[in-house]
Amino acid sequence: MTPEEILSEIRSLSDPEAVQGMARFGINPDNTLGVSIPNLLRIAKKTGKDHDLAQELWESGIHEARILAAFIDIPKLVTEARMEDWVKDFDSWDVCDQVCIKLFNKTAYAYDKAIEWSGRDEVFVKRAGFALMATLAVHDKKAADQVFIRFLQIINDKADDNRNFVKKAINWALRQIGKRNPDLNRAAISTAQDIQSRGSKAGKWIAADALKELTGDKVREKLGLI
Repeated sequence: MTPEEILSEIRSLSDPEAVQGMARFGINPDNTLGVSIPNLLRIAKKTGKDHDLAQELWESGIHEARILAAFIDIPKLVTEARMEDWVKDFDSWDVCDQVCIKLFNKTAYAYDKAIEWSGRDEVFVKRAGFALMATLAVHDKKAADQVFIRFLQIINDKADDNRNFVKKAINWALRQIGKRNPDLNRAAISTAQDIQSRGSKAGKWIAADALKELTGDKVREKLGLI
């Protein structure tokens, strides 16, 4: 399929009411058509993986086309330059998260960018850093604990950021790291307690929400702690 054919199909699925609903959940309605993720996955299945096509879809600026670009790009071909170009364009939490979950966490630069971006000030760049930490904690089963201990140190350092899209990603990363194994569960709980003790508004929310899950019976049973 050509970029024009794909964009035409995406536009044909436009749902203005869905856009309004998305906006209520904090999704940027600009250049958004209200096309569902299942429909985008269906289109991705038809197009197949295509690195160049992904870039053309990204450059369209259309919200759903950018999510689709993450679905069809090829991680091993993604350069650091492409990651930097795309992250600067992030303008909505769902685009940020889908790109990190479906594409960026599978690239050779994922760990470096998680650390680098978590130290940047732009809202969605910083969110992308912590979204990568969360997705790597879930999907990279072979990674050593030490890389996640490093992430916990960064989480502790950045947990006073009260911006909604940032603090929720920090919380997400903290919880996912704490669910990997018993040692990281204990380390994540200790991190959350340290954050909580500082008393910042953002930190108290991040820590309380994480502790509720990480000390709960469901997680403890999964990790063999009870």
